[in-house]
Amino acid sequence: MGGKLDGKVAVITGASKGIGLATAKLFVAEGAHVFITGRRQAMLDAAVREIGADVTAVRGDAANPADLDRLFEVVRREKGRIDVLYASAGISQWVPLSVASERDFDATFDLNVRGTFFTVQKALPLLKDGASIIMTGSIAAAKGYATISIYSASKAALRSFARTWTMELKDRKIRVNVLSPGYVDTDALAGMTKEALERSLAAVPMARLGQPEEIAKAALFLASDDSSFVTGIELFADGGTAQV
Repeated sequence: MGGKLDGKVAVITGASKGIGLATAKLFVAEGAHVFITGRRQAMLDAAVREIGADVTAVRGDAANPADLDRLFEVVRREKGRIDVLYASAGISQWVPLSVASERDFDATFDLNVRGTFFTVQKALPLLKDGASIIMTGSIAAAKGYATISIYSASKAALRSFARTWTMELKDRKIRVNVLSPGYVDTDALAGMTKEALERSLAAVPMARLGQPEEIAKAALFLASDDSSFVTGIELFADGGTAQV
């Protein structure tokens, strides 16, 4: 029995750790060849060893257009097409409104918004008709958490992209969706104090952190033909946090 992504070519940005890495591993297990990116070569090398096969690593920063050009040139040269594009690269910063700097704002929007925009734009010539585009959102875009207004707004922008790009790309039957995790056991929680994390978990109906592999399974749904009639949505994988 074949995998859900047999013969597919996938690109996942920010995949040297966490949710991106878990997703790359699952996509390969389901039959895809995956191109992954990350800013640190040592972490990329470790990710390739962990994934094991059918993976190509291209070091680069998704906020840097020249790095994106280099990524897609490698994809064009080696595979000539993209069936699944998962724009997962992003950063989270816990910075209160009263002390946030221009540097904080620019760093978050340059990667989370500008980087995602140009990742998708530059991939368009390689995307097959009927391809799937996935972006990593966050429950923060739907909730009112203190101290992360910049991050929350950056993720809300991706929800808007999904709506507009769904209409803009509909003639090519390219599906565009946002996958929004809740509290997941990754380095993204490093900025939270133990007390803040405990308070946050108290608001999760499932009363636990999600695991990167659980978010990867949701990404697989959006990447595969299982979601062939799904586009323009925000899929929450959050233990119910933003739903109740």
